[in-house]
Order: sequence, then structure tokens, then C-alpha cells
Amino acid sequence: MSTYCLQASKFFASVGCSFAALALASTATTAAEIKVLTAGAFKPVVLAIVPDFEKQTGHKVTVENDTVGGLSKRIASGEAFDLAVLSPAALEPLVKNGKFADGSTQRLAKVGVGVAVKRGAPLPDISTVAAFREALVNARAVAYIDPAAGGSSGIYFSQLLDKMGIADRVKPKAVLVPGGLVAQKLVTGEADLAVHQVSEILAVPGAILVGQIPAEVQNFTVYAGGVSATARDASAARALLAAFLTPETRAMMKQKGMDAP
Repeated sequence: MSTYCLQASKFFASVGCSFAALALASTATTAAEIKVLTAGAFKPVVLAIVPDFEKQTGHKVTVENDTVGGLSKRIASGEAFDLAVLSPAALEPLVKNGKFADGSTQRLAKVGVGVAVKRGAPLPDISTVAAFREALVNARAVAYIDPAAGGSSGIYFSQLLDKMGIADRVKPKAVLVPGGLVAQKLVTGEADLAVHQVSEILAVPGAILVGQIPAEVQNFTVYAGGVSATARDASAARALLAAFLTPETRAMMKQKGMDAP
């Protein structure tokens, strides 16, 4: 029995599923197609485990990413999916509206906001709130997720600029990204400072993580997964969800800038 199947069996048992469901999880006889919708910051984790999961189970996984806000709208409007990873706050109303199978949601990871520059560029001081504020004010252009797109880090950072009293100095030189890897704007030269979730900064080879923003103004985004109430193969989707809970995946998440929730 594969690691993923064992984890799936434990997961099923924890939510009180039947013995038949446990047997199906551990002895999949037909390959399933699993559609995963994931918030951008968690996408590197999904892509990292999919090849081994497919090899061990025979299932085929397709991955689509979007902002948390974008995914919430897509799911609420009826888009078909098998497994989705969003924030717990976004999951809650969707669960109430019957979009996710009862008892299928699990908290998976959390990630903080970091600052990046282009590889080879001088590293700004962001060790204190005052230093971080100064770095933002002095930057030529600052890239971050467009809050209007529904990205967690973009919404928080936009609000933080207001609280720090520098919105009028930073927002006019903002490079707003509707979704995806903000730090790519450093590589292209469109910005010289990027503020995004750590896991997504680490996914850009041409960017370097300066560090997380100061603890006093830090904001951690928690990600949780759930199985669709209308999943084509619920046992396969649950097995993939369980794969995110293994010690090996936890260790890999740590390397990608994420911590246990």
C-alpha cells in the first residue's frame, strides 16, 4: 500500500467514513482524473507532489491556480473541480453552500509575507518597521498583487501601506500584478522591490528573498484544502488531500517557505 493510500485511509477513518471507502482508498483499481484549484502561494507545493502521486496511484492530476478571491468566485459560480486549496475564511461560506463534501476540509499550511529584490541587487534593510518603511519609500517601483484581484498578500499589503502612513508615496509607483509570481517583475526590471508571500518569492529563480517583513506587521495566510461535494472520484481526491499531510510533504513545504498551520 502506498504512503498516500495509508494517509488517505487514516484521513477517512478520522472523519468516520465506511470500511468500503477505506478499502477503495487503499486499493484503487481505476485511474481517476483529478482537477485541483489552488491559490497561487500553494501551487508550488501541489506541483511538487503531483508527479510522485500520479506514479504511485495511476491517477491524473491537472492543476489550475488563481487568487483566493478568484477561486472563491469560480467555485461559487459552479465551476467543476475535485479538490481546492483556499484560505479557511474563503472555504467557510462555500462549505455552508454545499460546495465541499462534509468533513473533507483540512488545514494544510501557513505562509508569511516577504520582500524580494533581483538577484545581485543590494539587499535593503527591512529588519525593523522603520527600516521596512524606508525601503518602500526609497524604492523606484514596488510590485505586489493587485488587491482588486483578491490575492491575500495584496489586500493585506495595501491596507498596511495605509496604516504605515505611506500609501500616498508607494501606491503611485506600484506595479500591480493580477495573479501569479510577483517577483518576476524584478527579473524583467519593472520593479526593484517585490512584496509577496515567501513561497511564491522562492519560486522565482532570478529573485532573492531579502527576508520576511517585521514581525510587528507580519501577516500569515493559512491554506486549507477540501474535496468537492460533486467530485468525480471522491476517494482519489481525498487521497491527494491526504498526501499534503505526510511528514515528507511537511518537510518539503518548509523548504518552500511554508510552515504547519
